Amino acid sequence: INLYKIFSPEHLLKLPFTNDYNTIDNKFYNELLYILGLQETKTNGKKIIIRTKEENRKYGTILEDTINILKVRNKIDNIDRPDLYGSNKDEQLFSIALELSITWLNRILFLKLLEGQLIRYNRDNPNFTFINSEKIKYFAELDELFFEVLAIKPEKRTQSVNKKFGNLPYLNSSLFELTELEKQTLQISDLKDRLKIPVFSSTILTKEKNEINTLKYLLDFLNAYNFSSDTKAEIQNDNRTIINAAILGLIFEKINGYKDGSFYTPSFITTHISRQTIKKTVINKFAEKMYKNLHDFEDLKERIDFTNKKERQKANEIINSIKICDPAVGSGHFLVSVLNELISIKSELKILQDSSKNRIRTVEIKNINDELEIIDYETSEPFQYHVNKKGIPHPEIQNIQKTLFYEKQNLIENCIFGVDINQKSVSICRLRLWIELLKNTFYTKDSEYKFLETLPNIDINIKTGNSLISKFDTGLDIFERSAVKNLIKQYKFVVDEYKKTNDYHQKKEYRKQIKRIKTELEKFAIPRDKNYIKYISKKRELDLLLDIKNGNGTVYKKIATISTELEELKKIFQENYKNIYNNSFEWALEFPEILTDEGKFIGFDLVIGNPPYIGIQEISWNFRRFYETAYKTATGRFDLYSLFIERAGKILTTKGTFSFIVPGKFLNNKQFTKARKIITNNNHSVNIAIINKKVFDNAQVNSAIVEYFYSRENQTYTVSTFQNEECLLNSQVSLKTIQADNQCIFRIEINEKIDNLLEKIKKDTFKVKDIAEVRDGIVAGEIKDILYLKTKKNKYCQKLFFGKNLLQYYLSNNDIWVDYQPKKMMREEIKRKKEKRPGLWMRDEKIFKREKILSRFVAKRIIATYDNQNKYYEHTLHSTHITDKRFKTKYVLALFNSKLFEFYYQKSNSEGGDIFPQIRISSIEKLPIKLAETKEQNRLIKLVDKILSLKIKNANVDITAEQSKIDKLVYKLYELTNEEIELVEKNKKR
Repeated sequence: INLYKIFSPEHLLKLPFTNDYNTIDNKFYNELLYILGLQETKTNGKKIIIRTKEENRKYGTILEDTINILKVRNKIDNIDRPDLYGSNKDEQLFSIALELSITWLNRILFLKLLEGQLIRYNRDNPNFTFINSEKIKYFAELDELFFEVLAIKPEKRTQSVNKKFGNLPYLNSSLFELTELEKQTLQISDLKDRLKIPVFSSTILTKEKNEINTLKYLLDFLNAYNFSSDTKAEIQNDNRTIINAAILGLIFEKINGYKDGSFYTPSFITTHISRQTIKKTVINKFAEKMYKNLHDFEDLKERIDFTNKKERQKANEIINSIKICDPAVGSGHFLVSVLNELISIKSELKILQDSSKNRIRTVEIKNINDELEIIDYETSEPFQYHVNKKGIPHPEIQNIQKTLFYEKQNLIENCIFGVDINQKSVSICRLRLWIELLKNTFYTKDSEYKFLETLPNIDINIKTGNSLISKFDTGLDIFERSAVKNLIKQYKFVVDEYKKTNDYHQKKEYRKQIKRIKTELEKFAIPRDKNYIKYISKKRELDLLLDIKNGNGTVYKKIATISTELEELKKIFQENYKNIYNNSFEWALEFPEILTDEGKFIGFDLVIGNPPYIGIQEISWNFRRFYETAYKTATGRFDLYSLFIERAGKILTTKGTFSFIVPGKFLNNKQFTKARKIITNNNHSVNIAIINKKVFDNAQVNSAIVEYFYSRENQTYTVSTFQNEECLLNSQVSLKTIQADNQCIFRIEINEKIDNLLEKIKKDTFKVKDIAEVRDGIVAGEIKDILYLKTKKNKYCQKLFFGKNLLQYYLSNNDIWVDYQPKKMMREEIKRKKEKRPGLWMRDEKIFKREKILSRFVAKRIIATYDNQNKYYEHTLHSTHITDKRFKTKYVLALFNSKLFEFYYQKSNSEGGDIFPQIRISSIEKLPIKLAETKEQNRLIKLVDKILSLKIKNANVDITAEQSKIDKLVYKLYELTNEEIELVEKNKKR
């Protein structure tokens, strides 16, 4: 495996695209879905997970059994806000049942990994198996395992439980505490033991042919695989396929993203992002606290005296002080990656030390594809923890394992934070982090090496909520500090104590205290909702009036008026609270670790992740209006990932580092200008890594890694491109080059000769928007089946043309008609707006009934033709109507289709991508049109007329000769030299 660096001085860089441990085992995945009662299907190009279709449902599956019990026992009635699970009862039943199923599956799979770990630690001793159909025959026994074994200390368990599960550790994990949903609805013990399901058509269970009891099926199915918490497991004699934590993370991500078609971020991306951003964060921290004028990571390695115990300790404290957040955490893949990268960096700096502050010097640790690879210096063999025949580990092996466990614990508790709107995601993320600890858990000396170390309370750092919505001021510094000083100290103390305790009742008590303190803190927080602000103001006014002991009639009248106003304001705010703020996330309240003792918001040192890509059409009207008032980037047809970029800027420290993976269109789309300007502001250097390879399985988008970081001087803009397994550094220039552009386009290619030529082409020209009107076509949205017809049904029907119909200088015939009745459609539009449904994007008919240039929306270069036949067109085409009489339409068309304009467009715009490259209206509007004499225009028009007539006779006719003549005339018109023409010919991408 090639280790790689990017954005470093090296020009040729390698990436391990292959050898990614996060590769799904489809056989395991498909049969697991079947047992659960789910299936995968493809909708609108996305693979999503749905409840098995009714005709194929097996009512013994876990999901169907759960849904049936929820329904017949009316369990939904016990839930305060069932509407949060769906808009109707069927949706609610499915969503609740799925959340319960995922909770139970999380526990079972974690225990399979624990079982694999115990067997491996004890030199493949089969006596340590405990979760199989021989030992567990009923769902109630699973319940017993969850809550009477793993959640209870051995000395407090019943005799019968200890007899059956005596060698199992107490795990001290909220994974084995009843969730609120379980308390309100069902536990796994409520499922029916007698139910059976037919075996899967391609089952791994070779001996089973017919029906099988559901629980036995699940356990036997899991037992047919070899579970390992990491990738060190080797195929055993029984040749069972290995299922590790990384594969489970991928499966969880897919199941959890069942509605939207979740796309798992490959490990080469997460490792790359975490490595580069953490190194930059570490450099900034050390430059601030230890070494001035620090240049780079290699410089830091040279400066640290790792042999000096005091200096080594200080270096550890600096890294341990770093605060990292993923605000859309999903399955926790990024957090797992940064956790392992932090340990890898400590090893690289040679400062990793044990609890006695002695340096770990016998192993080398690297983060390879989000897995820690630990190599023994002496033998060059992978490190493995195990015990001898007496059940005791070697002291040196014990010390390394303990060090790794406590390092992970410390980093998870103090450095790593995550938020997600989806409770299922939060549960899975916590599970992934517990699994990371499980990989390095060890037998404790205090238990005479009988039991493993208990897991810490890491759940408190991974929280549920909408990262984009806060009830309080989005400036985040929300407190009157003098009033909250003591509360903040209490808060920090209680959270710290919660992380330390391994007693269930103490944890419960600390949770109550945390809830109480947060409620108290809210009283001193400045709200952001204008109605609530008015409410608070009026309430204070009313309180003052009520304090007047001897009021007159005027006072009483005012009290009555204000009381009425208060009730109205309260209703409005409560409605907002129900619809908008119900799942809000209060950044200035939830993580005391990023607050000063006085309550000042400090922020995170690094914000990292892969935010959701959700367009405006998928956002409800209420939330859309909220975002438009709360975010500068929420304008036009915005996407949530631009809001996440803005949010990241607010929760970062002033010298923080940011890195997201985003769709390629972010780089040049006019819609994201404000988000790009946020990235280039405030002493940032910016790095862009273009990923031309399709990163996400089944996702039709190309991607880019966008990163910015604090730079003390010389802010730069760097572009690199991944090509297969290589990453080439394209260019590095001053950030001012990007900032100078009004739209702050993130250009992929920057070349001085090309830039000078682009400037020359623009000189003494008119922009298209100054001489023409550019419009896009009809968007039918969800009613296209009604609006678009296969036959002409009435006099209003018009032939409708799409991007696929357009070739250069030619528009092919089409069999689609549009029933375009503006008055009728306007009524439908008004109706839809009232019902808060997506609109139709009405178009004035005049844009169709005029002379125009038609050009394709989806293309890598401008492909255009001429129309004066009143053609109607769909939104995959644009029209350009010339309004300035000095410019002839066919003359402009010749420029559009020329090699010079192909070159100009491609070099002045960051490409939207290779899969769906898009030429937007804003790009057409910026094209530079030279005002030519009538005689010069007519020369080009004559050639255009010839091509158009040839194309009418034969669409495939060779027009190379005519096009070459046009290109030469255009070069001459824009006064290009032979050298500049050569530059154009060499760099165009036709």
